[in-house]
Amino acid sequence: MSRVLIVEDEEAIAEIEKDYLELSDFEVVIKSDGTQGLATALNEDFDIMILDVMLPGTDGFEICKSIRERFDKPVLMVSAKKDDIDKIRGLGLGADDYISKPFNTQEMIARVKAQLRRYMRLGAMNSESMQDSIRIGDLYLDKHAKELNVNGESVHLTATEYKIMELLMSNPGRVFPAEEIYERVWEEPYYNADNIVAVHIRRIREKIEI
Repeated sequence: MSRVLIVEDEEAIAEIEKDYLELSDFEVVIKSDGTQGLATALNEDFDIMILDVMLPGTDGFEICKSIRERFDKPVLMVSAKKDDIDKIRGLGLGADDYISKPFNTQEMIARVKAQLRRYMRLGAMNSESMQDSIRIGDLYLDKHAKELNVNGESVHLTATEYKIMELLMSNPGRVFPAEEIYERVWEEPYYNADNIVAVHIRRIREKIEI
């Protein structure tokens, strides 16, 4: 059973999320304070974390940043703010997805499941792969180790960033529109997600370009 941490200070929203997740066979832990949520995220084992942005104590951005310094587990950020700048900031700190309040609970469940499918598949060793690695110029992608090297130096990628690099390096010379990258990497219908894709691409470029 997958474990989910919800850090959300609005009790009604947290309980609704918990009810729907438990109906989908998830084990759920709720923290309503950002500082407690951060401590729980770092000291307990969860498969995915759902973070509200505006929290008492430590905000969701700082929690996401601290998680990314330690783990590659999927992070879904939730906010009542609809400004693109908040979405860009959250994704820039390493969040895998971002959803605005009010949201359809079934959509939230679908996104949680999509993130877990991608993360679990990424972590599985694919011994049947015909191509264990890809080299393009100074970039070397080791599919077994799930690792990218640039000029011989290992580059840390999140699970989502790795999937994007694997897609692009497996298709050299091909131009992908943002909607196709989103649907192939996130494995869900495209929801006007240009910014989500653009921010992940920007973070990858910052890591691999000299």
